[in-house]
Amino acid sequence: MKRVDILSYVLCMSWMFFAECKSVNRHEIRKIPDGLIFGTATASYQVEGAWNEDGKSESIWDRVTHTKPCPIQNCDTGDIANDSYHQYKRDVAMMRELGVDFYRFSLSWTRILSTGFPDKINEKGVQYYNNLIDEMLKYNIQPMVTLFHWDLPQKLQDMGGWTNPYIIEWFTDYTQVAFELFGDRVKYWFTINEPREICYQGYGSASLAPLLSISGYGDYKCVKNILVAHAKTYHMYKKEFQQTQGGTIGIALSVTWFEPESEKDAEAAEESRQFQWGIYANPIFSKTGDFPKVVKETVAAKSLAQGFSRSRLPELSPEEIELIKGSSDFFGINHYTTKIVYRNSSFDNNFPVPSYYDDIGALTHQNETWETAASSWLKVVPWGFYNLLTKIRTAYDNPPVYITENGFSTKEGLVDDGRINYYRLYINAMLDAIDEGSDVRVYTAWSLMDNFEWMAGYSERFGLYEVNYNDPKRTRTPRKSAYVYKEILRTRELDFHYEPDISLPIAIDEGH
Repeated sequence: MKRVDILSYVLCMSWMFFAECKSVNRHEIRKIPDGLIFGTATASYQVEGAWNEDGKSESIWDRVTHTKPCPIQNCDTGDIANDSYHQYKRDVAMMRELGVDFYRFSLSWTRILSTGFPDKINEKGVQYYNNLIDEMLKYNIQPMVTLFHWDLPQKLQDMGGWTNPYIIEWFTDYTQVAFELFGDRVKYWFTINEPREICYQGYGSASLAPLLSISGYGDYKCVKNILVAHAKTYHMYKKEFQQTQGGTIGIALSVTWFEPESEKDAEAAEESRQFQWGIYANPIFSKTGDFPKVVKETVAAKSLAQGFSRSRLPELSPEEIELIKGSSDFFGINHYTTKIVYRNSSFDNNFPVPSYYDDIGALTHQNETWETAASSWLKVVPWGFYNLLTKIRTAYDNPPVYITENGFSTKEGLVDDGRINYYRLYINAMLDAIDEGSDVRVYTAWSLMDNFEWMAGYSERFGLYEVNYNDPKRTRTPRKSAYVYKEILRTRELDFHYEPDISLPIAIDEGH
């Protein structure tokens, strides 16, 4: 054996690196399975701009980005963003250049319903989405529509937002309008994007709008209301729209892989998975429904010890359990990275009591040798993606899986070899999981172009296309990764050695 081969063998035999060896063959060209479709994604607040034009009202992100002193890096806002509200034809041209099968975008609730309620439909906002959808369909690009991607109407937030149970009615009223307006052409629906980020980061940790810090209580109330609102929307679509519109509908969950630091931390890793994403997945995808048992028992016990008269985690009634169970046609996954989990005997966690992370009772870190993106939390760990897909296949009876987001951040610049390496490794890991039986049907690269990256503003870039925010025209230019992604889609092959000539323009394949 060569020295490098011996080292690889030793790493493969160790606990931490066993799964990593599954996806390390960069020499062969891998075929993309028939039926697996590819696309890109964005979200309304991150790209549209026109924040107060043509009848659009204020969202929670409009409020946060206009707060003084500004909480966003560099005081960035989405007021103009990528100006997609006015430049949707250029956006569709980029989709054509890439040769994507679909484009996942979200609707702005406040652009369609200015009051937040269905008493007044904003026709100019509706026309924007009609224009975008029709332009895509003209070129056989399927619209995949997310109904809610974080930009709640501020008026509804003033009444409690996702902690108010009445939001279930507000959300289903809004989604019914969307189905009526666009369902004749939209065949893929996502009710809610990343409920964990909405609930924990918005209501628990003040790290996303509406910037509330009510962890261990407000975030759990949000969990229940989001699940019920999602399920009621799902059943409404099935009952009132699917027969005539023929679409599919589900939810997109953020799903990080949690790997135990050692064998003794296996339980801590599993509990982290259940608290972080099982709390949303189990009620929908498990055979029994309801919140995971370990989550219910842990929060109940800690609540009692802390002097609460009942669990801080709201209970799902038998009727709600049945309503939520099975309420998704697919398992939507937003996945970016992996974390290592461990538990100290003393667990000196420095988290507030009570709080969500105190309830979890475990700590995480990431291996400092893993390649890091421009976002400090985003490390390149493709074997974690493989482990995640395998876990979903075995734990939830192999549901159809839609990869609804997967991507890598850089700084400015058109040569983004880090992003290319990330996509190749993660697609390779996905193909390994498919070979072993995982029913993956959709892969979505985040993102079509740079966009407003929430609290990081425009300092972190996820786009296949670079956006020049110093140019009033918001010029979009393909990065090297755009050429590589296009080649994967064109050839239906994953080739680690393909090197594009980025001096040539990225042309539209008229045959697509």
